[in-house]
Formats: sequence, structure tokens, C-alpha cells
Amino acid sequence: MRSDLLVCILLATATATATATPTATPTPTPTFLPADPHHAWSFPRDHFVRPGYRNEWWYFTGLVTTADGRTLGFQVTFFKVGLLAAPPALDSAWATAGAVMAHLAVTDVAAGRHRFSEVVWRDAPLLAGFGAAPGPRVAFAQAPPGTPGRWSLDLDPDGTWRVAARDDGAGIDLALALRPVKPIVLQGPNGYSRKAAADGFASEYYSQPRLDVAGTVALDGRPAAVRGEGWMDREVGSSQLAPSQVGWDWFALRLADGRDLMLYLLRRADGSADWRNGTLVARDGAVTLLGEGDWSVEPAGSWRSPESGDTYPSGWRIRVPSAGLDLAVTPLVAAAENRSRLVRGLRYWEGPVRALQAGRSAGEGYVELAGRGEGSRPPL
Repeated sequence: MRSDLLVCILLATATATATATPTATPTPTPTFLPADPHHAWSFPRDHFVRPGYRNEWWYFTGLVTTADGRTLGFQVTFFKVGLLAAPPALDSAWATAGAVMAHLAVTDVAAGRHRFSEVVWRDAPLLAGFGAAPGPRVAFAQAPPGTPGRWSLDLDPDGTWRVAARDDGAGIDLALALRPVKPIVLQGPNGYSRKAAADGFASEYYSQPRLDVAGTVALDGRPAAVRGEGWMDREVGSSQLAPSQVGWDWFALRLADGRDLMLYLLRRADGSADWRNGTLVARDGAVTLLGEGDWSVEPAGSWRSPESGDTYPSGWRIRVPSAGLDLAVTPLVAAAENRSRLVRGLRYWEGPVRALQAGRSAGEGYVELAGRGEGSRPPL
């Protein structure tokens, strides 16, 4: 179901409710909660949905290898999309304030092929929704029309994530267990991640940068056992991009020496950085917050999508002088654009990358590039 149709349905429902009770005493319109710089983190509670916030997501990326040596990149993301701050005042389990959107992508490196799938459903019984602590269900959504079953995200008592998603039309069937091997990383002071100099643009953000990944991936009906490493990002908040911002570049790299590097920059329309932040995680899990002057990213090439016409950077030089890092980062597959058919204008580049330093292998990870074309400013 299209997200713009969801908005129409919800607004119509709210209008009908107000019309049916014209003499009712008006009540204040609920508003979404802002990100809290003083949030008291508690796990596993905070792995689960946080009512009252406009947007949340659970973002899994990684690289796995099959028994015959093929390399596959994967992305599985569940989004909570708040359309109203509170459900309409209806005595119905179907009265909903939002939607669940989920994205699935697999990149076959040897074949040079990137596959993408998506679903968008109302947050309503049987269609999609979220669980509560202690779980195990964190989120679910019905599979795309024509594919049986559900996409699901579960959390085991030992902290292992389990994701499953299938789209017969795209030829993808994925089931993975992702076990954290390093401590949780709070991205920013107490996990408060500013997105602009002005107040009010921020999220509560944490990562699990090293996940041991095992499971199966089937492409075109041919299943393969896989092993590898992954990364999980989780953000909670209600603010949109600042008015001057059109998108972002995000880097998540697992370095060969055991360190992990996360960098993001939010861009203006002319391509310049409006806000930048980063984190370097030591092998033992110690966290160093990186300020604007601690690192740099320079594009080292470009790729133009033949489908959308958008042009993306395709290769970067990343330097963190204080950490001794001077990395050449390149995509494993250039054509890794995700283009939504359900949400108007939603498209972004998301793909696996490798990192070299002085010509030697230095790590791997994922890069996301959003808001790189006309009309592609993310609706978040």
C-alpha cells in the first residue's frame, strides 16, 4: 500500500471521527516526542519499539561468503513511520497512527547484480507491527503480494538477532542469525546524535558494529549457507532534515585491525557538508567520538544510475589522521541503487565496499548515499 494512500486513509479516519462527535470537548493534538539527550538507556528494552516517536529503524548490513567462495552483501531494514502522533479515537484494533516499511537488498558481487525489494503496510493486525520486550518479536511485515509469509525481526534472550525476508518476484529468500561480538556503541554523547547546528534536529542512535552472521541466502531458488560479519544501526527520533539539508552520506567500516569506523555527513543542495560526525571503536570496544576536524572524506569517482539519472560518488578517500587511517574505499558493485516503487521519490544508493590502505586490504563495510537527485530528498 502506497505511503501517500496511507496518509489519505488516516486523515479520512480522523475526520470521520471528529464529524461523528461534533459536541465533544476539543482535546490538544498529540505531538511526537523529540530525541532526548538524557535518555536512560536500558537493554534489551531499547532494542524494541519506543512509542511516541515519529521515526525508528533497525538497520542491518553485512558481507557474507558462501561455501563455494561467492561474496554477497545484504541489507535488511525495518522502519517505523509515524503519520499521526496518536491513533484515531476509534474502538478498533485497526485504528493506526503509522506504517511499517521494510527494505531488503542482496548484492551478488561476482555477478555484479544488486536486487532490491520493499514492503509498506499499515501498522495493524495481520499486516505489520512491532513487538515489546522481552520479545522475541521486534518487528514484522507481510511479504510482498505474491509471496507467502512474513518478513520478521526477532531477538533471542542471548542478544542474537534473527532476520528473515523473502520476495519470490525478486528471487530473494534470506534467513540470518546475527550475534553481537562487541559492546553496544552509543553514537554521540549518551547516544544523542545531532544532525544540525540548530536545536531540534537529532536522534537517539546506537550501533552494534560487529555481528557474527550465519544462515542461508537463496537467489532464484538456489539456497546457500553463508557466514560473515554484519553491522546494526538503530535510531529513534522525530525531527526531519534541517531546511538547508537535502540528504546524507553514511559510512560503516569494519577494519581489518579490529577497529570500527562510522562517519556521516549531511549535505546541502550544492553538495557541501552542513553537519558531520563520526565514531571510532577500538578493538576492545572503547569509543572515541570524532569531531568535524578529525576526519575527511573526498569522492574519488562517480556513477550515474541509468534508471533514475541520479549521480552518486563511487569511491572515496577517507582520512582520520589521529588514528593513522588513510583509506581508499571502493564499491564492490557500482550499480547498487535502491529505487522504491511504493513511496514516491524514495531512492538511495546502498552497497558493500572494500577499504585499502597503502594498497593492502584494510577492511570492508557498507555505504549509504541519500538525496543525490532531483526530488530524492528523503521524507524523514
